[in-house]
Amino acid sequence: MPNDTKPPIEGAHLTNFIRQHIERDLAEGKYAHRRWGGRPGPADVHASAPADPAKIRTRFPPEPNGYLHIGHAKSICLNFGLAEQYQGVCHMRFDDTNPEKEEQEFVDGILDAVHWLGYHWGANDENLYHASDYFDWMYAFAVELIKHGDAYVDSQTAEELRAARGSLTEHGVESPYRSRPIEENLKLFAEMRDGKHADGAHVLRAKIDMKSPNINLRDPALYRIKNAEHHRTGAKWHIYPMYTYAHPIEDALENITHSLCTLEFEDQRPFYDWVLDKIASFGLLQRPLPQQIEFSRLNLTYTVMSKRFLKQLVDERHVDGWDDPRMPTLVGVRRRGYTPEGLRLFVERVGVSKSDSFIDYSVMEDCQREVLNEIAPRRIAVLDPLKLVVDNWPKGKVDECFAPNHPQKPDWGRRMVPFTGELWIEREDFMELPSKGYFRLFPGNTVRLKYGWVVRCTGFSKDSTTGQVTEVHCDFVEDSKSGTPGADKIKTKGVIHWLSADHAFEAEVRLYDRLFREPHPGTGTHTYLDDVNPRAKTVIRSYLEPSLGDAKPEERFQFERHGYFVRDRSGGTHASFNRTVTLRDSWTRS
Repeated sequence: MPNDTKPPIEGAHLTNFIRQHIERDLAEGKYAHRRWGGRPGPADVHASAPADPAKIRTRFPPEPNGYLHIGHAKSICLNFGLAEQYQGVCHMRFDDTNPEKEEQEFVDGILDAVHWLGYHWGANDENLYHASDYFDWMYAFAVELIKHGDAYVDSQTAEELRAARGSLTEHGVESPYRSRPIEENLKLFAEMRDGKHADGAHVLRAKIDMKSPNINLRDPALYRIKNAEHHRTGAKWHIYPMYTYAHPIEDALENITHSLCTLEFEDQRPFYDWVLDKIASFGLLQRPLPQQIEFSRLNLTYTVMSKRFLKQLVDERHVDGWDDPRMPTLVGVRRRGYTPEGLRLFVERVGVSKSDSFIDYSVMEDCQREVLNEIAPRRIAVLDPLKLVVDNWPKGKVDECFAPNHPQKPDWGRRMVPFTGELWIEREDFMELPSKGYFRLFPGNTVRLKYGWVVRCTGFSKDSTTGQVTEVHCDFVEDSKSGTPGADKIKTKGVIHWLSADHAFEAEVRLYDRLFREPHPGTGTHTYLDDVNPRAKTVIRSYLEPSLGDAKPEERFQFERHGYFVRDRSGGTHASFNRTVTLRDSWTRS
């Protein structure tokens, strides 16, 4: 029986401004004569190549300083998806330019998340790159910028640099080191590389325009001193490039055609173009150069997607780790039971635009429901158990009842559910004094046990101390078993779920909800931590259908009436199940 069917992604035929841009470039043959083969590098830039007008190259460039979140899923799907659609290539690239914050754990986690979403970069990692692959070339390009008078070593303190930068209403002030001789700049830069100066003693800056209305063009930093070991290059380097300098160079060396960024990088685009134009003018990069295109980031209600905030949630133990199912990290939603197909469907439906907005969390949940409804077998679970005793059932008799694995998929077959004289039912399915419109069990009422027999409530027992109902008693009605001739003539208004007390599988079930109780955490006088939802995780002991004892990690099911659940991927000797999403959006009614 299938449990991993991949539904088609809706909306793949729709267009957006990025697709229009790509199609225009392809129609014009903009990249038709670009050299494409092999690992890129400066030695390749003068080579010619045969025309290839249908090829584009994109890239997904995370910094390995944390785990990916749902917002990254949009960038992953966009970059890899566009490359697939236009028969191009998407590079998986790590922007590992900050050795103090990067760890192999994050590298492995990012690769695993991208694979899980359904995207790959070649069987032999031929399209896996790192910014650190290009450190030698970035340094060489910086030397050329110095030689051409386009960069200089600045020896001001960090406080002096900030003060001289200016503001949105006041232009910056030129550094007293801006006119430093080229030979002195080259000497100092080499000494910085060789570890002869302390962190913060100098920076290498581009020489552009301190009066520019765009602050990003006011002599931005290209390199800073960091006497720290890198997880890939070791102690070779004592200087590391700034992301805004490194990124365009990486794109150019990899022959990226369309460099897709979120809108916060829009003001950085003039510097991106300046770096590439300057280096290309030295004859060190081939044209046409990569082009940066910005799109709106994915903002979701009822969550936060700032790495700093997510790290604080983990460090201060508001959650149980990066993979806590309440977290918006990809490793978290995966553990919660979200499907990659549902996330891809969500990203496609949200679409691509140039304006920032918030997407309601329910849209993402509905996409998961849509996918899970198709792929999740049905099972019975009693989450809040109450004992039901069938007094007139023959002692020791086990009857076989049959339930469909999926009501809309008869080819998935049926499974057997054992029926005995002692059952578990949901506590909410019995009321001592029924309210108006209540059709489930109460003294004297008759209901159908789904897939089984019709029973009539004859009484109940209570705990003498707490007054809580501990046991409900009933009699079964002869010839009323579902599926037998004439049983459908016995009419009842109520149908309830049940499990045999002798056969049910007891397990821990975790009921997860939205991490925050407010759609926009931290607005007004609140901090975002004030808005953490205390009911976002509830752990209960429940009874499940016997076959669920053999469920594999990450195997998904619909627990009838309750929602979609997944066997926790952490495995272990004791099975536990996480609620992925309810059957309907309960927040719209709260």
